[in-house]
Amino acid sequence: MEKRTLSFWQIWNMSFGFLGIQMGFALQNSNVSRIFQTLGANIDDIPILWVAAPLTGLIIQPIIGYFSDRTWNKLGRRKPYFLIGAILASAALFIMPNSPVLWFAAGMLWIMDASINVSMEPFRAFVGDNLPEKQRTAGFAMQSFFIGIGAYFASKLPLIFTYYGVQNTAPLGIIPDSVKCSFYLGGIVFFLTVLWTVLRSKEYSPEELAAFEKHNENAYVKEEHSTDWFTNNAKSHLSKGMLFIVISLIFSFAIYHYDLKKDLYVLSIGLLGVGGIAMLISGILQKGNRTSNGFVTIMNDFQFMPKIMKQLAWVQFFSWFALFSMWIYTTLAVTQHIYRTTDTTSLAYNTGANQVGEMFANYNLIAAIASFLLPVLAKYTSAKFTHFVALVCGGLGLISIYFIKEPTTFTMEWLPMIGVGIAWASILSIPYAMLSGSLPSNKMGYYMGVFNFFIVIPQLVAASILGFLIATFFNSEPIYALLIGGVSMIIAGVLALTISENSKITVNG
Repeated sequence: MEKRTLSFWQIWNMSFGFLGIQMGFALQNSNVSRIFQTLGANIDDIPILWVAAPLTGLIIQPIIGYFSDRTWNKLGRRKPYFLIGAILASAALFIMPNSPVLWFAAGMLWIMDASINVSMEPFRAFVGDNLPEKQRTAGFAMQSFFIGIGAYFASKLPLIFTYYGVQNTAPLGIIPDSVKCSFYLGGIVFFLTVLWTVLRSKEYSPEELAAFEKHNENAYVKEEHSTDWFTNNAKSHLSKGMLFIVISLIFSFAIYHYDLKKDLYVLSIGLLGVGGIAMLISGILQKGNRTSNGFVTIMNDFQFMPKIMKQLAWVQFFSWFALFSMWIYTTLAVTQHIYRTTDTTSLAYNTGANQVGEMFANYNLIAAIASFLLPVLAKYTSAKFTHFVALVCGGLGLISIYFIKEPTTFTMEWLPMIGVGIAWASILSIPYAMLSGSLPSNKMGYYMGVFNFFIVIPQLVAASILGFLIATFFNSEPIYALLIGGVSMIIAGVLALTISENSKITVNG
């Protein structure tokens, strides 16, 4: 028994919700630094305020993936999560631009990002569930198309509202009306597009998925582990957990003793400390033979990832470190390095901030186009070579912003963003297409959630160290964050060439 081949419009309907989801993300990425700075945040403190987004994804996506694999009700398997996330995210989009103070805005970012993640993660698994392997690249390309189109319009919304007479400036500490209206419209579109996918798409039943899995039982290798195996693995987790905690304590003491930037606590406590505690808990549970739970499964499968996932992890790390650098710092870099201002009430600052919206819109438009061209290049070369080319283009695009002297439409809004857009299209599709063909359908959501670790961990690292690096070595000039991001993306491209394609996956029993 094989999955049926879907028509163009069926793939369109099942991907349409990504239009709204990405509008939510794009409004967040292109405007949150502006909101934080308007509410009084210092440039050096912006990265730590962004930590909510990746930290939320690190926690939410594997959990949502794990439970969506095990859900089935009248709405289906993945669709309940689409809908709940859309309702919560739409509400957050309405509230965020009305934040009265900085701490409230930081909290709303946390809620908004968690809600978007609840909707987004199951969408990746949705493609793997519903499409036969030969159509998965097309499915992820369609998602990339909607991501590009949604982000394009969302990034342009403040400028569009400004053009039609909505105020783009406001008194100190007040978010401009152009930004507020953009978030309101984004919230409406988010809900309606996800609702469209919920109503217009079908899911296979658990019995059908089981039949597909049996038909493709040679697509992965299944391992059943004995009690002795879990006992030995428990010792490994306990020792590694203790090591992580000791390193976390030493690192945290050094931050305190030498009065380093507090952002670094995200790395010492948030990643090393929490990671060590998670390893200890996993070790204790396995030592007590309490292994039939999601937490132990997540920890073990993270430890024993298949080769292709390990290789993609490094590519994802440097790719998303670069993207997070861009999302945090482009508004700050453009307004300070090119427009020579940090005054959020000035016309120059808000003109520059709107131009960043144009830049973000353009790279997403390029991504929407490139999403259908990259599979053609991959067909005649390989997926990893295509990813390499795309990432190098993106890195050069980010680096080129440093050399802009006059912010014309072409030099500022288009030239750097062509490369970034090509990279963005590839990042959103090729790694998932390479990975999904190796995953069993009964763990598709879970593994996509685990794969998300390599998106959010680099963002946490960026949030914790970028502020320190820029303040310590680059005189608090944010343009250098974009240079660091460009180099990081080129490194990711080189690492993409090391990927072994068509690897089998080992699934722990």
